[in-house]
Amino acid sequence: MPTEILGHEAWFTRERPPYDWSFTFQSATLVLIFAAVAIAVLWRLVGARLPKPEIGVLRPLGRLSPWIPRLLAIHAGVSLLAQAARGTYLAPSLRLSDSPFGSALAIVEGLAGVWLITGFRVRPAAALLVVAGPLGMLHYGVVPIVERVDLLGVALFLTILPPEDSPGGRVSASPERQANALLALRALVGVSLIVLAFTEKLARPALAVAFLDDHPAFNLFQVLGLPGGELAFIRVAGAIELLFGLLILSGSVPQVAVILAGVPFNATLFFLGPSELIGHLPIYGAMLALLIYGSDDRISPLVPGLARAREQHRKPALSTAT
Repeated sequence: MPTEILGHEAWFTRERPPYDWSFTFQSATLVLIFAAVAIAVLWRLVGARLPKPEIGVLRPLGRLSPWIPRLLAIHAGVSLLAQAARGTYLAPSLRLSDSPFGSALAIVEGLAGVWLITGFRVRPAAALLVVAGPLGMLHYGVVPIVERVDLLGVALFLTILPPEDSPGGRVSASPERQANALLALRALVGVSLIVLAFTEKLARPALAVAFLDDHPAFNLFQVLGLPGGELAFIRVAGAIELLFGLLILSGSVPQVAVILAGVPFNATLFFLGPSELIGHLPIYGAMLALLIYGSDDRISPLVPGLARAREQHRKPALSTAT
């Protein structure tokens, strides 16, 4: 089912209309925004009462958790290297210029990509990826780079939990440390989706309209014969993307959250080709990490919260018992 309207419209249209915050504050839009927030809060409350992992049949996936940093580095590295080769920077919509500064950005992006793929001394490569963001802001502005803050989440994850310099890149770390690395990742991936919900839909409906004009089959209201028109569909799509961002940010019921969010993110690959795959690879890696850690009996109870705080909270109780 075509659902790129839940993703990056700016990657597939040249239009760059201004923001329209009046659309955001229309009653119909606000109702959907509040509904997304309410569902996310309810999701968190219900998730606290569910067993962990919530889908027991997926427990075998938890055995892959030692290799998640290596897999995540490969996802991000391939995305960066492919974009450097295709002449874009961090996102398929950000074209590299022919200037010396544009060439410098391409070198930084390509070097970070190759370094992450090799898996050798990944922590400095992650630091280079962190630097790539502010460098991009000098040329593209703040908002287009903030939309790719999921890459910063990858960089922080790999800084906290770099893979070993061995061929397999296996990581031996405490569940608390792995959960803390995942906290940085899921928080920034969630923020990225929340920002995009507004910059490409809820606060910039004209951009979504331009995308739908170029790709009318993606307007599911029209395809299914539902009433409401383009703007109603954009409101719903923006609210759903906002909800997905909040669910990933919360870390609650991670297996179900990844399965739900993965449907639209993966369905678009059949319709929008290489740019869609290359641009979304870091997000696919983040979802894989959330799914696998959420399936690990040792780590899943720590995924929704602050693992370090929980560890400190448990110690007095243990010492008292002894």
